[in-house]
Amino acid sequence: MRNKQIVLITGASSGFGLLTAVELVKQGFFVIATMRNVEKNGDLLKLIQEHGFEDSLDIQHLDVTEEHQIRELMQYVLEKYGGVDILINNAGFCLGGVVEDVLMEDWKQQFETNFFGTVAVTKAFLPSMREKRSGKIINMGSISGQFGFPGMAPYTSSKFAVAGFSESLRLELLPFNIHVSLVEPGAYKTKIWDKSLGEIKLDNESDYYPFLVGIFDEAKKSASNAGDPMEVINTILKICLTPSPRFRYPIGKGAKVIGLLKKTVPWPIVEWAVRRSIGKSREL
Repeated sequence: MRNKQIVLITGASSGFGLLTAVELVKQGFFVIATMRNVEKNGDLLKLIQEHGFEDSLDIQHLDVTEEHQIRELMQYVLEKYGGVDILINNAGFCLGGVVEDVLMEDWKQQFETNFFGTVAVTKAFLPSMREKRSGKIINMGSISGQFGFPGMAPYTSSKFAVAGFSESLRLELLPFNIHVSLVEPGAYKTKIWDKSLGEIKLDNESDYYPFLVGIFDEAKKSASNAGDPMEVINTILKICLTPSPRFRYPIGKGAKVIGLLKKTVPWPIVEWAVRRSIGKSREL
């Protein structure tokens, strides 16, 4: 397989991971697509088979929160392929809810998947990249890693952590010709938001009820205006094809604007704008 660059993607059963796997295979890469439940590989296999690229895909089981599975996958990849050229840390989920209501075990699970999973998979495949003095690591961040949206504290905290990790890692690995890039999408039409908001239980007896209703209203507006996920996929492809990609790639409506505004606009104005968007009538 060494006539093709080898890419390993986590969380490839749906969303950005699935679409990225398909597009990279179409563009001539060999993709090792990992997923927590390989029984959910149907959509990916169907799309790959439609294009006749079955020989360029290897689907493997991986739960990024299980270190023994990461070690087993690493050994398999090293023995069969000699390592990977590009690692895409995409596995993750979004946990919503106000801080007071989210259970600590759920907070921990959010970080185990989104943050510690990213760190663990990176550490597993990094030594072989360093020895070759080449490689790319693409971490899936989010606009939520730039701004702490209310009602999304667990998710935003995990994505802030991914951003900080990626920044440090980038500077550590540049001397070894390994480029770390952080992709930070805004709102896109994937199932991650539906899943996260769908699990929030609205209790009309709660002090937070008016606040959460406002957040739901804003989320629905955002979803209706969400962009085409292929914008994100094309950005990932661009990083894979660029010899020396840059660090940050904010993508989509609002992503670049929010980053700029947060750096330039006084915080009281930011607070006012957020409260206004949720609805003055719903102020606590």
